[in-house]
Amino acid sequence: MRLSWKMIQAYAFILLGSLIQAFSMRLFLIPGRLVSGGVSGAAQLINAYTHWPVGLMVLIGNAPLLLLGWRYLGGPRFALRTAVAVVSFSFLTDFLALFLPANGLTQDLVLNSLYGGLMLGIGLGLVYRGQATSGGSDILGRILNDRLGISISQAYLVTDSLVVLSAGFVFGWTQALYGLVMLYVSGLAAELSSEGTDVFRTALIVTNQAEAVTQSIFKYLERGVTILPGTGGYTGSPRPVLYCVVTRAEVNQLKTLVREADPGAFMVIGTAHEALGEGFKPLVR
Repeated sequence: MRLSWKMIQAYAFILLGSLIQAFSMRLFLIPGRLVSGGVSGAAQLINAYTHWPVGLMVLIGNAPLLLLGWRYLGGPRFALRTAVAVVSFSFLTDFLALFLPANGLTQDLVLNSLYGGLMLGIGLGLVYRGQATSGGSDILGRILNDRLGISISQAYLVTDSLVVLSAGFVFGWTQALYGLVMLYVSGLAAELSSEGTDVFRTALIVTNQAEAVTQSIFKYLERGVTILPGTGGYTGSPRPVLYCVVTRAEVNQLKTLVREADPGAFMVIGTAHEALGEGFKPLVR
């Protein structure tokens, strides 16, 4: 596999994002007993009873999810970058414990939830920009969406909130409530650092390789595509126009898929404030 500049840039985003997330865990979340949701949050809860390393448990907990992701979410394209994100985050979380103060920077829960959530979200957004996920609830969210039709945003909310709320039984309900605040802040920061303020993106793709682009989107993003008939205004020749809606975390991967299938394609990325239907919010509640 030849390394291109874009690939190097993507892995740089993944490693930097993992480092920022690890700093967030060690400086704010673990000392403040604020559970971050997903596998890392579950690892914090187990650590409270066993004192097993948080990073090691994150790695162990993500292993079966990576195998599921390999099977259901795109094979090696999905698994390799996500595996790098998971392994680097797990290693750095335990490695930084050797150098950073065990009590963090502050005992103030407000500061820990705000700054911890901000750093966690920025790191997660950079991982998204590297066309990877952080594992854990990201993988579960995609699988729940694929198998049960639950929207990805709702799946994230369910998987993360259950872990954060369970922290109330371990660390107390004050920490659990601040954990929900931290989770909200991290979500906003992830959106801003990955793709901006809007959650969903619409894409219009004019291509001569409509079948190849469509199949690639089906296989790797598992998103619906509508093929519209179009006619070139200058040439007068027929040209298919593809329309699809993706999340802000999938935009960079969509660009890569289109470029690989048809380097001469023309694509316009727009914004959508709400998406209703399969893969998103239900149209009828």
